[in-house]
Parts: sequence; C-alpha cells; structure tokens
Amino acid sequence: MSNLILGIDPGSRVMGYAVLSEDRGKLTALRCDVIRLAHIENHTDRLNVIFDKVTALIGSINPSSCAIETPIYGVDPQAMLKLGRAQAAAILAMKQQGKEVHEYYPKEVKKAITGNGNASKEQVAFMLAKMVKLPNEKLSNDATDALAVAWCHNMNIKGAKTRKQLHQNNKKGDWAAFVADHPSRVKS
Repeated sequence: MSNLILGIDPGSRVMGYAVLSEDRGKLTALRCDVIRLAHIENHTDRLNVIFDKVTALIGSINPSSCAIETPIYGVDPQAMLKLGRAQAAAILAMKQQGKEVHEYYPKEVKKAITGNGNASKEQVAFMLAKMVKLPNEKLSNDATDALAVAWCHNMNIKGAKTRKQLHQNNKKGDWAAFVADHPSRVKS
C-alpha cells in the first residue's frame, strides 16, 4: 500500500502542488503542477479558486497526509498578506476534507533535502531529481517547491516513526531485561 502526500507551495498568483507516492521505499512524483491564478483580477476570487482546486485535488487523490509551506518573510507587506491568505485558503480546504495539515518553513524544507537551509531552488531541484522518480516534463519552480514540501513531510513521518520505535525500545533501568538479553556481558 502506498503512502500519498499532497504538498503545496502556496501562492496568490501561482500555487504549486505535488503528489508524492511512497511504495516500498520507492518515491514517485505522481503529479507536479501549478494552478495559475494571475488572470483572476479580484484577490478574493483567487482565494475561492484555491479553495475549490485544493478541495478537488484532495477528492481525486485522497492523500494520506497534506503538507504546506509556511511563508515567513517578504519585502512587500501587502504581498505577504495575500500569500498568507492563499495559504489559509489551501489549509481550510484540506481541513474541510478531514485532512491533517503539516506546515514547514522554507529553510526547514531546504535543509531536509540538501543539508543546507539556504540552498538555491536549483540545488533543491537537483537533489529531488536524484531521490524521486519525476514526470518527464520540466517542472516549474513552484511545482518543485511543492514536491520538496511533500518530500520533507515524508521524511518527517519516517523520522517520527523511527524516534517512536527507539523510544519504545529504550527501557532504561530495566536491568533484569538487559541481563536476560545479554548474559555474556554479566561478570560473576
């Protein structure tokens, strides 16, 4: 059974999205595309389209989880406000479809993929191409960013499972179990 993650790079003019599948450790980008909104003049109409498109995406793929990038800075306060609203419209669509939403900062995503939180978009795309089976067409930066968010979330899920397993196996203070499991290490 494969794990499907919907990753979103929010935008009020162009929103990237990607569907990442993991099946037996193999990662495949099933969809990587953008929703273009610049032709829609009214910002609130764009938000409605974002909500409707994300709702439709979730309905068509039924992802096991959803991840979205969190905008954190910008030169233009008006642009940041619009970007935050676009993110909110996407999050609301995910929540309305009963999906849990996981947010990741851009530096967190870049660091997870390249090891460098200040990596360029080109470096992120290069590393993703090495780790994920991609569609044949050239991907836009927004679609690649969305795939990066999905990849980061997938690795976070794996890390959480590993941390949980380590914690469950860590029985500090249970000397009787240690002695029973390692009799050769007990000195007489």
